[in-house]
Parts: sequence; structure tokens; C-alpha cells
Amino acid sequence: MTGAGSRVFVSHLAGVAVFDPNGDQVGRIRDLVVNLRLGGRPPRVAGFAVEVVSKRRVFLPMNRVTSLESAQVITTGVINMRRFEQRSSETLVLAELLDRRVEWHPDGPDGSEPETVTVLDVAITQTRNREWEIDKVFIERGRPGAGTQSSTPAQGWWRATGGRLRRRGETLTVDWSSVTGFALREEDQGAANLLATFEQLRPADLANVLHHLSEKRRSEVAAALDDERLADVMEELPEDDQVSILGALHQERAADVLEAMDPDDAADLLSELPEGEAERLLQLMEPEEAAPVRRLLSYAEHTAGGLMTTEPVVLEPDATVAEALARIRNADLKPAQAAQVYVCRPPTETPTGKYLGLVHFQKLLREPPYTLLGAIVDGDLDALPPETELPRITSYLATYNMVAAPVVDENRHLLGAVTVDDVLDHILPEDWRESALHGGPPDDDDDTENDRSDDDDEPEHGPEHDRYPTAEEAAADGR
Repeated sequence: MTGAGSRVFVSHLAGVAVFDPNGDQVGRIRDLVVNLRLGGRPPRVAGFAVEVVSKRRVFLPMNRVTSLESAQVITTGVINMRRFEQRSSETLVLAELLDRRVEWHPDGPDGSEPETVTVLDVAITQTRNREWEIDKVFIERGRPGAGTQSSTPAQGWWRATGGRLRRRGETLTVDWSSVTGFALREEDQGAANLLATFEQLRPADLANVLHHLSEKRRSEVAAALDDERLADVMEELPEDDQVSILGALHQERAADVLEAMDPDDAADLLSELPEGEAERLLQLMEPEEAAPVRRLLSYAEHTAGGLMTTEPVVLEPDATVAEALARIRNADLKPAQAAQVYVCRPPTETPTGKYLGLVHFQKLLREPPYTLLGAIVDGDLDALPPETELPRITSYLATYNMVAAPVVDENRHLLGAVTVDDVLDHILPEDWRESALHGGPPDDDDDTENDRSDDDDEPEHGPEHDRYPTAEEAAADGR
């Protein structure tokens, strides 16, 4: 392990891989768990919240860490796989301490008037008795929100804004003992530094982070995300979290986020709201954005009309293969949407002109770029009417080995396309997103779950040991 006196800033550890002695990756660090102490004493580091492969968050106690560096963390090879549950006496550093407004006492607690500062990062160090504790706080002076987005030592102190470099208020590293106010509840806590720490995460992974935050902190982080990013994350959250976040936003902002969501996801979310509230949000949306959502809401939930997306890739028959490949190359398209192109008479916005058929992307790859779509379109496959129910849709996709199916009205106007991911959303158990974010079903109650003691009499573990602990090891880990 890093020697006594070594210091690591916590922002450097976010997302860092955790390995066992064999070099196999166990998971990634998502937060640091600490216990705040009275009398200005530095908080003791209890361990890490680690996200394992199944998306479950587990607790890794510090006495199971053999090496702690900015690029990797190595464990003894034994991790209790019980789901991590934060206790009232514990604080999550990344989720709860970054961006806090606290009081800094430059001349000590009994000195001059304290100054209100913003926490950008904290540093941990190992003491002589091998415990880890927070000893330094990286702060920014000045009013909140001044200048550009805050940066931690991990990301540098400068940000580009408006085409020029601009520096924020003075930043400095101070002793933990000179800062107070961490234990107080703060209203309207910022989220810029927390988001900067996780800015490279995929939407599904950031949704996992938000799901594990308190409702208050989740709303603050959601408020700090831009509309497009928040929309992408919302689509990956359980419905209860979606409703909670949407309800915490101002109605105009909520309408903007709904516009940025895929129409089918926006319709699913609005269907969870009271009818009057859903209608108010639809009226606040731009008419051209609200129209497809209203159409989707007019169909029964478990039918092709209720499941479809209204934004498939549609081209006219005189478009070329090169044009089709350019359209499906769009990075914003989901894989199932980009799997095939629908060929229709104009107009090409749904509901379209007469639907002629489809061309799978594999067919596009085999044809010369100048080939017209009308010459290679597959018109033999029947499209689905909007009232087609879920069992028939799943059979259709399975029978023809397809990942999407066209939906047409009685006049063969293309209304949209049902994709396999939308079908899976509705045939999986209702709480599948929440189960996935938690990494599986709830754990059975166990006495070891509430025993997170620090037992230094840790048995020897070598590479031959499994990562799952015995009952005695689980008790020693405090899990």
C-alpha cells in the first residue's frame, strides 16, 4: 500500500479500476466512504463503494486494500459481494462533499471572521497506524458560480470559455481542521465538480450514479446537467427516478428535457404522470415536438403504436445507397434504429407517404454506392398495424430475425418502427432497471450487514483464494 504520509486526491480515484492479486479486474471505484468526527478531527476513511461487473455496488473496506494509486487499486482478493447500503453515520465524498459551501478559518477557529468557500476536492493520507483519513481540502474562494466551471487538481485549474481561457477565483489547498460546515445540511448545493469527475461516463453509468444519490442530491445534479445529457440519462433510469427528477425541475425546463428525449421514452414518462400535469407539460413543449408524443399517447401501451419510435430512418426510393449509409452512420442513432432504412414516398416525416419496404444495412454494404434504394428495397415483408399486441410483435421479430419492424396505418403510411430494445423494456419485469442498477435482487437480511468493524487481524489471502469471503471474513470486513 502507499506509504504513510502519501497523499491522494479523491477526484483522481473516481472510476479507477480495482484489481485482485492475480491482476483480474474486480470493479471500479464510484465513491469514498468516510466517517465525519467531532472536534475538527480529520474524517476516517472506512472504505470504497465499488461498482462490480453486474452494476452492483459493494463495500471495499480499507483494510482489504494493499495498494492505492491514482491509476489502480489492488485488494487482498477478498470482497464481500453484499450490496452496499450507506448508513446514517457515513458520508460519500464525491456525492456529498464536492461543491459544498463551507467556512474556511485562515487564522484558525479562534481567529478572524471565516470566509465562505467552495469545496473542489479533498485529499486522503495514510497515518502511521495505517488508517486513512482526509487531511486536506482543495477550495475555491469567491462567490459561487463566478467564472467558468470549477476544476479539481485532477483536471487542471483552467477551463476554456467563449473561445478564451479564463481563471476562476483563487484556489488553494488547506488543512481539514481549518474548514467547518461539512456536517450541516446545505440547500441548493452545486454539482459542477461532481459532474466533472464523471463526465466521461456513458448515460447508463451516469444513471447508475444518480440512482444511488439521495433524492436531494439527485435533483441538484439533474439541475446541473444540460438538457441533452439529462434526457439521455433519464431514459436509463427507473420510472420512479424519472418522475422524481422531472417533478423537481421547473415546468419550462421539464418540457425542454422531454423535447430532448426520444418521443417514445417521453410518452412513457408522461403516461406515469397525472393527466393534468402531463397535458400542461405537452402544452409547454414546442408543437412540432409534442405532436409525435401525443400520437404515441393515443395508442394502448402494449401495442405496436404505443411502443414504436416515430423517428426511424426514412428515405425516398430515388435516394442512393451512399445517402442511406450516411444517414445510418449518425452517432445519435441507436443501433436498432440504424439497422435498416425504410423506403417511402414523400413526405419522409412520419406519418409518411406510401410505405414501399425496407433495406437492411447489410444489404446496403453489399451494393455499389450509386445504387438506388428503389431497386433493392424488400417489399415482401408485411408491416405491423399499430394495434398489434406485444406477443405478436415479439413473434414477428423472432420469426424474421429482425431488430426493428415497420408500423403502418390502413393506408400504408409509415407511422414509426418498433425496435427490439423497446420490446425488451416491456417484456422484462417492471423493476428490471432498478434491479440492474442495484446489481441483482435484494440481499437477505444478515447480521454481518450492520457490522462494519475494523479488524486488523486479517487472515492471509493469496491468489488462490476466491473473492467471496467466509462468514468470519465478512464479519471482519464489517459487511
